[in-house]
Amino acid sequence: MTAPFKVGIIGLGKMGIIRAQELRRHADVRIVAGSDPDAGRRAAFADIATSADPKSVIESDVDAVFVCTPNRFTPELVAAALDAGKHVFAEKPPGRTMADVEMILAAEARNPGRTLKFGFNHRYHAGIQEAKRILDGGRLGRILWMRGVYGKAGSQTFEQEWRSARDLSGGGILLDQGIHMLDLFRFFAGDFPEVQSMVTTAYWNFDLEDNAFALLRGDEGRIAMLHSSSTQWKHKFSLEIYTSEGFLSVNGILSSTRSYGDETITVARKILEPGAPMGKPREETLYFDTDPSWQLEVDEFLDCARTGAPVVHGTSADAWAAMDLVYRIYGADPRWQEEQARRSAAVQRRGSA
Repeated sequence: MTAPFKVGIIGLGKMGIIRAQELRRHADVRIVAGSDPDAGRRAAFADIATSADPKSVIESDVDAVFVCTPNRFTPELVAAALDAGKHVFAEKPPGRTMADVEMILAAEARNPGRTLKFGFNHRYHAGIQEAKRILDGGRLGRILWMRGVYGKAGSQTFEQEWRSARDLSGGGILLDQGIHMLDLFRFFAGDFPEVQSMVTTAYWNFDLEDNAFALLRGDEGRIAMLHSSSTQWKHKFSLEIYTSEGFLSVNGILSSTRSYGDETITVARKILEPGAPMGKPREETLYFDTDPSWQLEVDEFLDCARTGAPVVHGTSADAWAAMDLVYRIYGADPRWQEEQARRSAAVQRRGSA
């Protein structure tokens, strides 16, 4: 009888619970260890050994570690788990800075036999998968340009959440949510060497961005437009891809709260023939009522860890490239950089007073 594949989870909050639910679908997988500083969260995992110390998971005899922590802790935990000989699945983003990503890449290079995967979950959504299938099939021709809007409303406690604290998150809505859209831009159209941007804190009372606007251009001249926002008072996900033969758009993204609405994909071919209605092509819309993304993501990780197959989605290269885009967007707005320098200087003055 094959021995069970043993897993530990660091961070037993929302994402730790989601990952545990998917892992428990596998009869030959056992969650045996977990850690979280919150005693209440640990109590919810009464069937496994838990501790407040993440080292208890890393130093246990698990085969793989899931890192589901705030960004501040991700790079050191990922590196430590790899160095301990574990396969690692980590939530995005891979830390707070490019230096964090470099730390992870160095650990991965030291441990070539270990699987490392990051949770760029949106690639697995049914609407995105169908869009990729259609575009790869060629019937809509080549991609000309893309436009992505990803925004949320925040909440009454938004300013007090860990994602709104620079020391824990490292960045605002662009790093937290916009990175998903940037990863999808790359998924469909490759890399974007040229970046222009405007980044701002328009409403919320914190020192992170609550809106980011970016124009990206790839080597083949394809342009992508991004708006990432936490002042989108009605949650919104929209990815439009215009091609030489028509267009498609993915609207809505299924979530546990369904606050982004139905997930749909609309496809149309251009009509330029004489007598055709101008600008009113026939559209076809598909609706998706299930979200297989969490399951597919975990399934791929388990398969790669067991067989040694290379990770397809959410590789360390994907993580590095997405983070690089985030930081080039930050860096492309001189006004944002000046504001960040002023805030940093003010913090240093307060610290030395």
